[in-house]
Formats: sequence, C-alpha cells, structure tokens
Amino acid sequence: MTVLVTGATGFTGGHLARALRRDGEDVVALVRPASLPRASALQEAGIHVVSGDLRDADAVARAVRGCGVVYHIAATYREAGQSDRAYRLVNVEGTRHVLEASHAAGVRRVVHCSTGGVHGHVESPPADEDAPLAPGDVYQRTKLEAERLAAAFGEQTGLEVVVARPIGIYGPGDMRFLKMFRGIARGRFPMLGSGRVFYHLTYIDDLVRGFRLCGTAAGAAGRTYLLAGPEYTTLNELVAVIAGELGVPLPRLRLPVWPVWLAGALCEAVCVPLGIDPPLYRRRVDFYRKSRAFTSARAARELGFRPEVDLRTGIRRTAEWYRAAGLL
Repeated sequence: MTVLVTGATGFTGGHLARALRRDGEDVVALVRPASLPRASALQEAGIHVVSGDLRDADAVARAVRGCGVVYHIAATYREAGQSDRAYRLVNVEGTRHVLEASHAAGVRRVVHCSTGGVHGHVESPPADEDAPLAPGDVYQRTKLEAERLAAAFGEQTGLEVVVARPIGIYGPGDMRFLKMFRGIARGRFPMLGSGRVFYHLTYIDDLVRGFRLCGTAAGAAGRTYLLAGPEYTTLNELVAVIAGELGVPLPRLRLPVWPVWLAGALCEAVCVPLGIDPPLYRRRVDFYRKSRAFTSARAARELGFRPEVDLRTGIRRTAEWYRAAGLL
C-alpha cells in the first residue's frame, strides 16, 4: 500500500515516514518548497518526495493520488510575528485540502494529527478524550478547529477519519526540549512556582506505533485517541529524572510564576509586532503552571496501544543523542 505523510521533514512526521518505509510501505512525502533542502534524507531512505504546500489544493491532490492511507502530521507551529490568518490557512484550510483530495482520490483512511494541547490545563487528571477542551493560543485553537473539521468531513462523506492527539513528544532528534536539558545540565534551569503541576511525555517510537495503529485498526474510523506515554510526573520529578540521567545536581533557582508571566507578556508586546522572536513567552511560563496529565485507556482498549518506553529510558536515550550531537 502507498501512504502519504505530510510534515515528513519535521521530527514526528520524519520518524513516522521512515518507520513506514522500513516496514515495506511505499511512502510519499509532501514537502514545502522551502523545506526541500531537508528532504534529502527522506529520499535516501527510499521515500518519494512531492514538492507542494498544504495551502495549494492542486499540489495536495497530486501527492494524494494513488495512496490508500494519509497521515496528516504537518501544521504550522508557534512562530514570532505569524498572523492568526497564517495559522488558519495551514492548520485549518490545509487540512480541508487534505480531506477533499483524499476523498476525491479514493483514499481509505486519513489519520489527522491534532494535539493534546486542545485540552489546556487539566483540572481533574488524568484527562481522557471527553475531558473539557480549553485551547490556550491560536495554534491550539486552529488545531481544534481542524480536528472538528476532519471529524465532520468523515461523517458527511464516509471517508474514514481518525483523530490522534499526541502528548509531549520527545526523543532523539527532538529540539524542543533541548533548552530544558541544557539548562539543567549547566545548572541554569529556573523552576517557576511549586513544580507540583503534572507533565506528561511520550517517546517518539511509541507515538509512531500509535499513529500506525490509528491507520490500520479496523474499528478506529470516526474515533479520537489520546496517544500518551506510560506515566506522567510532577514537573519537580521530571527535572529530577533529567538531572539524574545527566549526572548533575538538581537546579536550585526557584522563582514565583506571575512576575515572570508578566515579563513574558511585555516581551511579546514589544517583539512580536516587529517579527522578533521574544526571549520569553507567556506560553513558556504556562509550562510551569498548567497541568498536563492524560490517559490512553481508549487507545489501549480499542487499538491495542501499549507504550513501551518508560520515562527514565526515554530521557536517557534523548540525553545520549544530545551528547553525541554535541548539543549539551
């Protein structure tokens, strides 16, 4: 079977595309023209690269042609100075293009990658798929809009649509958590607030297995699944695990949350209109004050999803990769 992966030059999409290819699938990757220089590794792995943008319906239709399953991973993430309209064009209208092209081409199933962030702060952990939805920024709002669009499109057309909400993706090759690892390694990681909020990580190999189950399990059509790692911890515990694997003392710096949150708001007000990446975001401060803890019981029950990589093992592998890459 031929499968399409959007977002294959990114961390998650790249791991998924290469895993599918290793297992014998014919894999097509839709890659933005600006990202083509990063696509050489995909081509070396035997993945067919199609140049095109999610905002271009014709390009999406070319990529989808002949595919049986589409894994729609691509999205525009948080970038300084990016307008709300830009998020909507990629995350919502781009998803519409994928759905319409898939239906027209006779694709059997579309796995749409959303985010656990649509739940916002989890008041009663662990949250399941029916927990309250409270997206906190334009990225999360447009991801929620896109998943609702995808679910409705499936109901109206008969296209099999599965919505996946991954939680806290990390592992070798990930750059989002590098700043945290570096700060802890160098004794400069500030803890804001009590550190007793919950945080939940999912190792990339486990997530890839979850996506593939979403693409193949017979009863998954029309369903939404949280794909989360085997355990969640407090932020204090997470920092302790990372420090232990790095062989460094626990960071000692601890600051109150709200003054730093206000400083982040000021940085955004000054920098964002100028298209400058602010040195501090309110969103980064939210990392310290919003609980994120989830259950994948539905995915376990209906898909057979069983994450295999415990937190300490995953942190160790990630730290080893950072070291080998000379990043710590």
